[in-house]
Amino acid sequence: MARMKYDIVFAPEAVNDYRRLKANLRSTVGDAIELHLRHQPTKISKSRIKRLRGMRKPQYRLRVEDVRIFYDVTGKTVEILAIVEKSQAASWLESIGETE
Repeated sequence: MARMKYDIVFAPEAVNDYRRLKANLRSTVGDAIELHLRHQPTKISKSRIKRLRGMRKPQYRLRVEDVRIFYDVTGKTVEILAIVEKSQAASWLESIGETE
């Protein structure tokens, strides 16, 4: 059984976030995006992927070391909205996130 492959699209802000990461972390984040979001972006796991309750946008969060990747899934597309440090995640959600 072939798994569906998702298209991954970066919002302009997420592109900037990604470029700001240190090179080694950028590599780790890129690998995690490819590993977790390319094939099963909605597969919830205790340690990595979390469905954000009460949020219309972003729908999910992927945890990679001290970085949080916020994203939405629509059809076959994963849209990465932001890549923020753990310490900034709550304030980012408060200012950018859309509650239901």
